[in-house]
Amino acid sequence: MDGINFESVLRELQKDLKPYDSPESNFVKIPEKGIAEDSILGTLSKYSERENTPWKAGKVSGAVYYGDEPLLSFYEKLYHIVSQTNALHPDIWPSIPKFEREIVSMSSSLMHGDEGVRGSVSSGGTESILLAMKSYRDYFRKKKGITQPELIMASTAHPSFLKACEYFTIKPVVVGFDENYRANVESVKEKVNQNTMGIVGSMPNFPFGTFDPIRELAEIAEDKKIGMHVDAIINSGVDPFVRESGYNFQDFDFSVEGVTSISMDTHKYGFAPKGTSVVLYRNGDFYQNQIYAATGWHGGIYFTPTLLGSRPGFPIVAAWAALLLLGRDGYKREAKKILDVGDYIKKSVRAITELKVVGEPLWVIALTSEEMDPYLVWESMSQKGWILNGLSNPAAFHLALTHRHTLNQAKERFVADLSDSVDSVRNGKVKSSSMAPIYGMASVLPKESTEVFMKSIVEWLYSQ
Repeated sequence: MDGINFESVLRELQKDLKPYDSPESNFVKIPEKGIAEDSILGTLSKYSERENTPWKAGKVSGAVYYGDEPLLSFYEKLYHIVSQTNALHPDIWPSIPKFEREIVSMSSSLMHGDEGVRGSVSSGGTESILLAMKSYRDYFRKKKGITQPELIMASTAHPSFLKACEYFTIKPVVVGFDENYRANVESVKEKVNQNTMGIVGSMPNFPFGTFDPIRELAEIAEDKKIGMHVDAIINSGVDPFVRESGYNFQDFDFSVEGVTSISMDTHKYGFAPKGTSVVLYRNGDFYQNQIYAATGWHGGIYFTPTLLGSRPGFPIVAAWAALLLLGRDGYKREAKKILDVGDYIKKSVRAITELKVVGEPLWVIALTSEEMDPYLVWESMSQKGWILNGLSNPAAFHLALTHRHTLNQAKERFVADLSDSVDSVRNGKVKSSSMAPIYGMASVLPKESTEVFMKSIVEWLYSQ
């Protein structure tokens, strides 16, 4: 970490990431005597009031995708009924695998899957991706004898794919993107070899909200008889309804020959509470390689369809209930509102000459600038209470639109504050950004240096 003032960075991060850190409020040992219920609830209420204010005001990118009554009260009632359930024990709670089967089936229907589709409910998008990549690795080892598997992805693909590669000894092959910030098809073609087990396509990618050319990528996968995974983590309740909402869109799901698996989050635009996601496979051959089963253990037969052993039943039940409660009409209605807000913001931003929308997004909208430092605009927006996502290469920031941005004139406030922030940067009122040095460092320093730096920050965050 040569040349980096680590302590200075920590001081900047302290106010946002460790605002409650003090000797008086930290528990480093379990208390000798139990603390009163009112005291515990009071502490939580104090923290909650501070933390809920930004997202309730529609000033947060992503994170909370619905958050309204009466849905929250409905989830509280569900939790009271199923709080003790555990998906590890289908003999005790056979309703849980029933709900999971139905979530998989309903999700598959949104993705134009047939009766042969198999899948699981996972704890989140990362686990869905890990499961799919583990399944690919094992499937193609048996099917094609690939012992040194490689996975091709664009640099815009979610880091969970790199995480899967690290965990499961897969070589990541990273390609660039085209002028529209979509995976470069020609580069993908060039990288396919005898060790390639699969290709990744994002619908959309997280940084820029742009959509990879799935049909073209799937044609390569189909021709080479390899896997094609569509990462639809940020789409589950939106992508299936884009065309019905009056916007142009490409085919991307099991309707496209060559697509072999899909990941989609029910706890994002499916509006279920954290944490559930779904991983779907075109057929059981891939799914079989996801399942773990131990038959020789002294404790009896042990099996898990996902990475976890014990899995709380509540998130599964809540995801199932959300799909039933909103129904297709409810999701279509919410998708249309979110897409219309995205259209409004894109048109408004294009009238601000200093800013540029990155690529052709729909509801995850990244903004950059060739005339001023976009990180300074991001800093000004932060000072106005907006919690947005910083991006790099190019320097930019994005707003992932949710139900929260369809309420209380949030879109008008965003555009007004954005215009004011551009004026502030232009007039020299904002000259520095607390996060710009970190993002700048990540884009120029060697990968090993930035990884050590970030791991040190994570260690600090989770240490007393």
